[in-house]
Amino acid sequence: MMKRIVKRIKRLLDRRGLGFQSDPNDVDPLLIEQPLLAELYGASVQGRVATGSKAGERIATVGFEEEFEDKKGGRRCANLSGFSLHANVAIPAKARHQLEMLCRYVARPPVAMECLSKLPDGRVIYQLRHRWRNGATHMIFEPLDLIGKLAALVPPPRFNLIRYHGVLAPASRLRSSVVPSASVDVEEINNAQNTTHQHDNAEWPPKPKAPHPRNYCWAELMRRVFGLDVLKCAECGGRMRILCAINVQEAIKKILDCLGIPSKPPPISPAILADAFEFALPD
Repeated sequence: MMKRIVKRIKRLLDRRGLGFQSDPNDVDPLLIEQPLLAELYGASVQGRVATGSKAGERIATVGFEEEFEDKKGGRRCANLSGFSLHANVAIPAKARHQLEMLCRYVARPPVAMECLSKLPDGRVIYQLRHRWRNGATHMIFEPLDLIGKLAALVPPPRFNLIRYHGVLAPASRLRSSVVPSASVDVEEINNAQNTTHQHDNAEWPPKPKAPHPRNYCWAELMRRVFGLDVLKCAECGGRMRILCAINVQEAIKKILDCLGIPSKPPPISPAILADAFEFALPD
């Protein structure tokens, strides 16, 4: 399985002109369009400093230089040609707690703030969750180097962060067999059964509901995310509807002033520099 994945990835890179068999004279388009971003990507992958006087050097680490037990891959784990595969995570049906833990792991932020602290000399130190094979337990950054490291993690615009493969892939011919479709409302079925003898022309079986539109309106998004129904009137509880959308700033200001609603945003408080944390480096 791992050999097949590596072979397909290398074939894909060669087809796009990014593999080992590509012409060495070809220049990466990203290096031409966004040279700084390309340098940040390359330095982040190699674990090196991207900019400044120490560009190209290894990121400073702190730890005991001792033999560290190398954990071998468990079942359904493999390492081949620089590629690693971990397929040993399985969640039983109805194991909601395990599913929640997996979702938390996938949606985790790139940096844990409780592991980040500041040294007296102004540098930033980050505590690793697990000790590396070379014994490193902490990484030390210059402030700009840390920002460059984080900038390399920001995805490009309109870039899909979640990819589906196999039968869940968008172009899979078996996707319709595993993805639930629009279901028939049980209440509508019961009502149709009760009224069949009264109306001979009643439609049976009832047609399935139309699927929900792919893009939600802003009011529906507010309700789903924050549990706030913005189209519900606070006075009578009825439903409000949009009459028109006003985009002219002067007109918006006049309307808000007429209604007695502040038309200016609240002032932004200046940023406060946090005190430096004291951190004792290991001898």
